[in-house]
Amino acid sequence: MTKKERYRFVLDWFQKHMPVAETELHYSNPYELLVAVILSAQCTDKRINMVTPALFERYPVPELLAKASFEDVEPYIRSVTFANNKTRHLIGMADMLVNKFHGVVPDTIEELVDLPGVGRKTANVIISVVYAKPGMAVDTHVFRVSARIGLTVKATTPLQTEQQLVANMPQELLAIAHHWLILHGRYICVAHRPKCEECGLKEVCKYYNSDMKYIVDPAYTRK
Repeated sequence: MTKKERYRFVLDWFQKHMPVAETELHYSNPYELLVAVILSAQCTDKRINMVTPALFERYPVPELLAKASFEDVEPYIRSVTFANNKTRHLIGMADMLVNKFHGVVPDTIEELVDLPGVGRKTANVIISVVYAKPGMAVDTHVFRVSARIGLTVKATTPLQTEQQLVANMPQELLAIAHHWLILHGRYICVAHRPKCEECGLKEVCKYYNSDMKYIVDPAYTRK
């Protein structure tokens, strides 16, 4: 199977079986999504959705968060991973958002990554979800799933994964493809024991056909 054929199969399957795919983070405006994505680094969306309602109620706009102290903010996110660092990032992000961008979340990767706590993954989420621009945010799920299926080859960094996916997908599908891969990795192609028996992509998946087929289907014999 060629790379082009594998990509076509994967994209066609997701379009048919997951026509609607979006972030599971709860938010009502770009500022709230930015806060939620910063908090979600190495933490579950479920946990973030538990802490953000109170945080957003107390700091509904970046102007208020920018004026807050560490001691003000940290209790709201104490249960989130790396709460100390993320508290500083949130306050610094809000301060720059207000003073450099007039309280408006930027719409370019270059401007977004200048904000404290915002890396390329977070920036890609914002431009694709908020501004409907082509962007491929690579988190641990996207990195793992892309490599297992064979969409990426020898990609050792998130940036290399992003570049390969962007090069081989139609621009108009990049934003939703990001969610397809995340959700597939979260619920099917999980890290420790992928649910290959439930996966509709195993026909073209390099990982399944090289490693898992003989475990999932003991009756299968190598040809």
